[in-house]
Amino acid sequence: MGVVNVTPDSFSDGGDWFDVDRAVAHGLDLVAEGADILDVGGESTRPGAARVDPAEELRRVVPVVREFASRGIRVSVDTMRAATAVAAMEAGAEIINDVSAGLADADMVPAVADTGATYVAMHWRGHSDRMDVLNTYADIAVEVRDELAQRVDVLHAAGVAHDRIIVDPGLGFSKTGDQNWEVLARLDVLAGLGLPVLVGASRKRFIGALLPDDASMADRDLPTAVVSVLSAQAGAWGVRVHDVLATRRALDVAVAWQSGRRG
Repeated sequence: MGVVNVTPDSFSDGGDWFDVDRAVAHGLDLVAEGADILDVGGESTRPGAARVDPAEELRRVVPVVREFASRGIRVSVDTMRAATAVAAMEAGAEIINDVSAGLADADMVPAVADTGATYVAMHWRGHSDRMDVLNTYADIAVEVRDELAQRVDVLHAAGVAHDRIIVDPGLGFSKTGDQNWEVLARLDVLAGLGLPVLVGASRKRFIGALLPDDASMADRDLPTAVVSVLSAQAGAWGVRVHDVLATRRALDVAVAWQSGRRG
């Protein structure tokens, strides 16, 4: 899953792809490099980020989704708002990637049920302006699983089929660096829900903490690719990344290693 941030303030590439033409060109590059899905978002969820106006989020996201879908590209919309999700689905998106798992907007779960979308429910405890103080756990892997299981139950009750749900452990959201690593080391606990698992580690703070203080954001792409391979080996359904080419090459190496042949 290649990331297309149509935002001026994302932590990793804020402003680089902010207008429609640049965002579309970037997404096409990611597909050429091996992305299977493009995840289009119009609101930053970096720590401390303010909410974007709903109309502005729509303005940013919908034209980009429409352009990708018109080219036959599988599109995910990264949003916490039901109205944006519905508009993106009407523009051709197939997946709703909601970092709040329906907790930020009471209309989201009914919208998922009505649209028939595939839905990514991420572990979430609060918005970006307060999430860093919500990181207390007794057993983080178990609590992440159990809190996501509660959201899955809500989705089921609303009529969302089990095979339309994907779960995401929410790395970096209400979690310290060490807690992120523990979640990854115990990814099998989350996989115990019997649902596909999406891992979004790309360029996040806990990756940067492995590097020298003067490392650039792009320096985080190599360790991200390693995390992606390890996630795949642990059974992840997909990985959400900024640098698709490095990740695709790393995954190809892992497949060749495991199969004993190239491709």
